[in-house]
This record gives sequence, structure tokens and C-alpha cells, in this order.
Amino acid sequence: MKAILKLEELLMFALGAYMFSLLGISWWWFFGLLLLPDIGALGYLVNSKIGAMSYNVFHHKGIAIVVYFVGIYFENEHLKLIGIILFAHASIDRVFGYGLKHFDSFKSTHLGKIGN
Repeated sequence: MKAILKLEELLMFALGAYMFSLLGISWWWFFGLLLLPDIGALGYLVNSKIGAMSYNVFHHKGIAIVVYFVGIYFENEHLKLIGIILFAHASIDRVFGYGLKHFDSFKSTHLGKIGN
């Protein structure tokens, strides 16, 4: 089952890359911005609860999709780009086992414990 879920996430990452290609922006932006959502992990410098909340905001695919659709509605390429990067990043993170965080620790995710 884990392999199927990882394949699904990999295909969602591919969808994010395809959606990026429709923007007509140079590919180096995609790869240059792909790790930017990890800025949400800085909340862990405060404590685990704040860290989980800030991390989850930057890694929630629903938020990414809403941002993208707001970009479509307002015809704003920057918002579309942000939505695509958030979506693609969350997808590739989940391929590697990094899911949405529980409040107790960074390693506790909706996909199980990281490293198990």
C-alpha cells in the first residue's frame, strides 16, 4: 500500500510540474523555489505546536489548491506559481515520508513516524 501511495504522490508532483510548464516561466524557477515551503519548519524554533502549525500551513495541499484557484480568478501568475510550488513540494515531501505534522514532534506525521 505504501508503494501505491508513493506512486500517487509522485504523479501529483508530475501534475505540479506540468501545471508549472503552462505558466511559461523558466524551469530554474521551479527547481529554485521547490524547497522554499520548508520555511514553515522554522516554527519549530519556538516549540513543537507552533512548528507543526506553521509547517502544515506550507504543506497542506488544500491551501495550495485554493491559492492556485485564487490566482486563476484574479488572473495573477504569482499566486498560481505559489499554489503550484506548494502543491508540488507537498507531493514530493510525501514521496519521502514527510507528512503533515502532529503537535508532539517533527517526526510524528499523518503518514506515521519519520524513519520507521
